[in-house]
Amino acid sequence: MHPGTAHPPASGDGGGTGLAAQLWRQNLDVARRCLEHPFVQGLGRGDLPRDRFAWYVGQDANFLEAFARAYALALAKAPDLETMTALRDLLEGVLDELRLHQGYAARWGVDLRPAPALATRAYTGFVLDVAWSRPLGAIAAAMTPCMRLYAYLGRSLADRVTPDNPYREWVTTYGSPAFEGLARRLEALLDRWHPGVEDVAALYRTAMELEFAFFDAAWRAA
Repeated sequence: MHPGTAHPPASGDGGGTGLAAQLWRQNLDVARRCLEHPFVQGLGRGDLPRDRFAWYVGQDANFLEAFARAYALALAKAPDLETMTALRDLLEGVLDELRLHQGYAARWGVDLRPAPALATRAYTGFVLDVAWSRPLGAIAAAMTPCMRLYAYLGRSLADRVTPDNPYREWVTTYGSPAFEGLARRLEALLDRWHPGVEDVAALYRTAMELEFAFFDAAWRAA
């Protein structure tokens, strides 16, 4: 999508009534900025310079490892088996994403252990600080934007991605029903465990802004 064109639906969750759906609607401005960013548009068209994608994959592997640790910390704080099971499945989903990155590394010679960039350190520091210090509802608020945004981006790009697009696997992974299901599971945890957490809106907004900063850093890296 280019600026000035019609926007796609917010997501399958956009019409919900829970807190997660409300926060997503409040942050659609940032989600649309991410979708319209030249890095994301380049993924959809398939013409994103390879070096910029390689930089992104290496930094994202760093982020995903922190995201996995945050899920583990959240799991330790889970008050019941149902919540523990959901967080375990979400953690497995992150490990699947890391395997996707390992595939890119093997095919394209991507360094999965680069020094973390400023944007990466900002985002991982934010997520891990919340996971260490805050209750489950706050953790879910800090982590949900990543999941919902990527589902939104994948679904928004899916209709235009061509079979020869070198980034097709990225688009189809995040636009898949399986990834949508993981996003909804985390949103359900946010809806369930947010009571008593006063600043979840600020946490959600911060995570969305950090997502945009991450894409922007990848675009400007080369």
